[in-house]
Amino acid sequence: MTNLEVISLSPQDAFKILQSNNKAVLIDVRSELEYLFIGHPKGAIHIAWVDEPDWKVNPLFVTEVRKVMLEGIISDEGDKEHPMDAAPVLLICRSGRRSLEAGRKLIKEGFTKVFNIIDGFEGPIDAEHHRSTLSGWHFHGMPWEQC
Repeated sequence: MTNLEVISLSPQDAFKILQSNNKAVLIDVRSELEYLFIGHPKGAIHIAWVDEPDWKVNPLFVTEVRKVMLEGIISDEGDKEHPMDAAPVLLICRSGRRSLEAGRKLIKEGFTKVFNIIDGFEGPIDAEHHRSTLSGWHFHGMPWEQC
């Protein structure tokens, strides 16, 4: 059993890591519809933690993350023996809850450098029931795109 925990960080700090560490990977764990239509951080890889129509945890989530990590390691000639130690994995969802759950699963499965982006892409709901007005990746002006 490991004593490691998911590390929470701001969108600004997450962006700094992505800019300074070319092995860092940003994974958007939201549903496919959220990723495509609401928008997502530029350069994010989409691997849903839960997805429509059943909204059940993706049983291949860890496998898909490992595959992404191995592809980066092989192309960079990194540590093929320990792919989960090779690079930071940054996770983002809408508000930070799903990404935290996904991060805990990755830690449990042997990943050692797992980060959760506080308040996710859109942040919490404001008094008018809108998102992206209080905090989150989009609110803080981090690079994003929409399909």
